[in-house]
Amino acid sequence: MQIEETSAEGLSRELKITVAKDNLASRLDTKLLELKDQVQLKGFRKGKVPVAHLKKVYGSRLMSEILQEVVNDQSQQVLTDRDERPALQPEVNLDGDIENVISGDADFVFNMIYDIIPPITLAKFKDISFDRKVAEISDTEVDESIQRLAQSRKQFEPKAKTAKAASGDSVKIDFLGKIDDESFEGGAAEGFELELGSNQFIPGFEDQIIGKKAGDSFDIEVSFPEDYGNADLANKAAVFETTVHEVSGPKEIEINDEFATSMGMESLDQLKKMVREQIGKDYHNFSREQVKRDLLDKLSDAHDFELPTRMVDLEFNQIWHQFESELENQSKKIDELDETEDELRTEYREIAERRVRTGLVLAEIGSTNEIEVTQEEINQGLMERVRQFPGQEQEVFNYFRNNPEAMAQIRAPLFENKVIDFVIEQADVTDITVSIEELMAPPEEAEEKPKAKKKPAKKAPAKKAAAKKADTKEGDQKPAKKPAAKKPAAKKPAAKKPAAKKAPAKKKEDK
Repeated sequence: MQIEETSAEGLSRELKITVAKDNLASRLDTKLLELKDQVQLKGFRKGKVPVAHLKKVYGSRLMSEILQEVVNDQSQQVLTDRDERPALQPEVNLDGDIENVISGDADFVFNMIYDIIPPITLAKFKDISFDRKVAEISDTEVDESIQRLAQSRKQFEPKAKTAKAASGDSVKIDFLGKIDDESFEGGAAEGFELELGSNQFIPGFEDQIIGKKAGDSFDIEVSFPEDYGNADLANKAAVFETTVHEVSGPKEIEINDEFATSMGMESLDQLKKMVREQIGKDYHNFSREQVKRDLLDKLSDAHDFELPTRMVDLEFNQIWHQFESELENQSKKIDELDETEDELRTEYREIAERRVRTGLVLAEIGSTNEIEVTQEEINQGLMERVRQFPGQEQEVFNYFRNNPEAMAQIRAPLFENKVIDFVIEQADVTDITVSIEELMAPPEEAEEKPKAKKKPAKKAPAKKAAAKKADTKEGDQKPAKKPAAKKPAAKKPAAKKPAAKKAPAKKKEDK
């Protein structure tokens, strides 16, 4: 085997590898001899087929297998001999007429093109310092959480027949919707139970039931929103012929030991303890995500080395594809945004470089310090992923088990978290007690502490903020969303669900 380095610029390498035809012929003869004792052809006894005849019948197929083996084996051997670590799987290009190689008339020549991982000098972790926000859990917060828990289990009981419906009550109704005196698909239901004030239906529908009592029949006049999910109904006026059959009021909920028992707890004190622990986990996880984001920023800033071009290109292409998909989903075009395409490409290129640099640093930390993800941890991660697909557990399990790349997606975040935990243990971390509002605040809204010395995160212009969801990979500096401000998803448009129990006047679902 002859190896010629045809190009070596920066981290890029290109090698020309030549394997003599005599070497290939020798490999072919070895395979033919192995095959002789196994194959049985018509007209020959097993093991008695002449090698020349086997070569005529199987030679081309076996030589193709040999060439694949040569590429795989020699590529790895070359990298080992040169003590180089490729950033990605090397690109292999065949040189010359492959048919002449298969026929045994020419040497086998192929080119290997790859980038190498540069030498990385790791920063001293003890020199990395940052603040870790922590929030104390108040008794009031625990009580409010239990109240919300009780509200989620709210039950109703029938009110007097003369009682008028009020916000918060539940009503059982029949309705028939019409547009221009014509009923429409999915616009009717019988015995539908609706909680007034839940905003389950389009604006104005529930309000017109307030003040009605059992036995009342009346028309509800509303207009479907302009952005309603069903384009055939959007922005159209409708009349719903409605009858109230029953008005029910919420039962009073007492937070006591009996309530705790209904939740599977032994006592109210135990319920409070459980809720406090859960809140603590949530705060811890939120705080850790902030620490992780800060740490990845600092690791990226603390290391400066040449990046493998092909690795950056691959990362950039993934980010840009996600960005274009987001634009398409929003029916937007690049020229409608606040930045030009060139400016966006430059910005996303920087993000790609940052991700690659951070990823290489994490890999180097893990390798240098022999940090590994155990098979047990991978199995646990796999089962957590499988549980996210109820009813498809076995299919999902088989998919990951039979797909090495998919299993790598299970391992990658586990490895990253172990490396980050390793660095955090050695870094200079200062715990700062803050309010829950400060803990949950997006980075640019959080009050800067004297020790933090962090630059506020750059806020995206209004027009492109939604489109820039491509920049959401682990570690990228993006404002965190405050959980409490999360808007509950509205119900799906009933016009798409003609089942009797679904109403057409529901709001469009937030996507």
